[in-house]
Amino acid sequence: MLKMSSQIETIVNAYKTLSKIPTVTGGRLNNAANKISSVQSVRNIDKGKNSKYLYNYVLDDNLNVICRTDYGVDISNELLSAVSPKETFKAVIREEKDNKDTKKQYLEIWRLNAGLTNCIDLTALDIHGDVYADSEFGSLDWSQDETAVVYVAERKLKKSEPYIKRSKAEDASKSGGGDPAPKKGEEYVYRQDWGEQLVGKHLSVVVVCKIESEAFSVLEGLPESCCPGQVRFAPDGKSVVGVAWETEPRRLGLIFCTNRPSFIFDLTLDGQLTKLSAESKAVRSPRFRPNGDLVWLQRAADGPHHACHALVIKRKGQSEVSPIIIDIVQTEIATAQSKPFHGLYNQGLPKNCFTKDSSRIVFSTPSVCDVKTYTVDIENGKIAEISSPDSRQGSLSVLDVKNDVILASFSDMLTPAQLYVGKLPGAGKEGEVKWNVVSEAVKVPESLASSTIRYLSHKHESTDDAVKTFSSLYLAPKSSDKLPLIVWPHGGPHSAFVNSYSLEAALFNMLGFAVLLINYRGSVGSGEQSVTFLPKRVGTADVLDCKLATDDAITKFNVDAKKICLAGGSHGGFLVAHLSGQYPETYYAVVSRNPVIDVASMFNSSDIPDWCAVEAGFPFTEKGKPSEDELLTMRRCSPLVHVHKVKAPTAFMLGKGDKRVPHYQGLEMARRLKANGVETRVYMYDDNHSLSSLPHEMDQLINSASWLLEHLP
Repeated sequence: MLKMSSQIETIVNAYKTLSKIPTVTGGRLNNAANKISSVQSVRNIDKGKNSKYLYNYVLDDNLNVICRTDYGVDISNELLSAVSPKETFKAVIREEKDNKDTKKQYLEIWRLNAGLTNCIDLTALDIHGDVYADSEFGSLDWSQDETAVVYVAERKLKKSEPYIKRSKAEDASKSGGGDPAPKKGEEYVYRQDWGEQLVGKHLSVVVVCKIESEAFSVLEGLPESCCPGQVRFAPDGKSVVGVAWETEPRRLGLIFCTNRPSFIFDLTLDGQLTKLSAESKAVRSPRFRPNGDLVWLQRAADGPHHACHALVIKRKGQSEVSPIIIDIVQTEIATAQSKPFHGLYNQGLPKNCFTKDSSRIVFSTPSVCDVKTYTVDIENGKIAEISSPDSRQGSLSVLDVKNDVILASFSDMLTPAQLYVGKLPGAGKEGEVKWNVVSEAVKVPESLASSTIRYLSHKHESTDDAVKTFSSLYLAPKSSDKLPLIVWPHGGPHSAFVNSYSLEAALFNMLGFAVLLINYRGSVGSGEQSVTFLPKRVGTADVLDCKLATDDAITKFNVDAKKICLAGGSHGGFLVAHLSGQYPETYYAVVSRNPVIDVASMFNSSDIPDWCAVEAGFPFTEKGKPSEDELLTMRRCSPLVHVHKVKAPTAFMLGKGDKRVPHYQGLEMARRLKANGVETRVYMYDDNHSLSSLPHEMDQLINSASWLLEHLP
């Protein structure tokens, strides 16, 4: 291994090399499908944040690139953008700071070949708070006649003041007119937000702007207890459709949680509300078919935080409950090519997802260890898998669909994402897509390029469990020596690792580690039965899966059984804490990011207390008398009960502003490890659960790698 004197320098240089590799974050085709606009993000270490760039490509009739922009256009201060249906205009929500360093938001309208035509200071209008640009609520959409745009923003907060306040003499003489008088004594009333990564978002409103007159209206008609988002104009422009989340009796954390009670609504511009979806559902991603039919993703509004969705449709002019195009898949069903399809685990549909004749929907979803792209026939529900470029293993994600041309990104753990474009054949020939490369391949270090990816399937032979199998991904550098191995379970627990490019995995690979990414039972992408298997078994079934995967890797690959270490965050941190406690002779060094250590104590402080209840095996409720038995069940499935057995040196990476797994969870284990004489270090960041702000990502990754290298035997 590396000597300490050069170790940090080597890690830093590896991180700097990988940080220059851009990430494809979006892309769109023009209406003629002969021009591509792509958004890429790259880490900007000197600025301490990511920079976003727009690139344009021109295609010939055979979808070959004939012209590329030489330099990207920096769009880092664009929050949202949308091109109008006939491509006459482009709307942009931009955020900047004025000469007093005060944040300002603007709505800009750009006309094709004519430049900027409108620039409206939304902050100065003072009719709403900040515009929402997040993945849950955020949207910006044009009416079909290109006269108006709709977006979502924070509701304007009513002014309040203390009960006793000395007023200015001139103010005391004024009466009538202007804003309503401030309410007294309400400046400290608690306002709950939507939790992790949505801090400060309390209650949203739908805003429509008429472009020519620059007239804004905040739409009324939704119950005050509902928070709207994901809005878009109906085809006739007389109403907007979106998702409304219920806020009572409380807002449970929304990010990564697709189980929140919500409904699809239609709201006319004069305030007439119609609910389109069924009761007791969680819904998302409404999309209009050209004929006016509406499709969306739907699941039960309870249970695991993420699970399989159904794809449903509401026929134009019909009022009955929406029929199902794709139902919840328990294990697998066969595609048209007789390949397994495990269900819908995507959190959204492409903005444009219909084929030219609108008979099929194009979508991507995690599937075991990949992201795969499919079509589904709306009338008969027949699903077909779209082939990946050169039939390679990896993850293919659709970005846009226009005139049966598909824009997609493809990557694997050795290859950063590249843009591809292809013509979708007729039904029954989806596996014959001919993909053309759009963006140039990014060169990666030779040590990564020469590495090996293996797909593994694991099975518990001696068990009566309904679900016995799970999967993992193994990434290893080329080496004749035995390799140190990082056992890495994902967070969630209802998420999954897929074979796509990851800076974290690439970094450890460059430093000489093999990496085992485990999709234990409970992961998405392998059927609803696997997802629902884990609740009531956390701390046992998932731990056994990780140990079995570890043993299989030691048996099958050239890894050093005396150099096995652990890394994981959130529920992955929960698992590495369990593993280091339950198998102290197997694992030799640990890095844990924002781990769940005591489910019982987290129940009263997390933005998702329902997670604690459901994963421990009982329904979530805050009504009635608290149950001591339930609290004991939460404690017993927690890593805390095994902390006294841990021997491996352990580093904790904690976010001071973590709403999901409060940082004291990690601190509790760190204190106990120190008391037991285990070498321990805590890094504390002024960040949220993901620790994704660039300075914190850089620091925690470099220190994580250094810790593992330093403490392996």
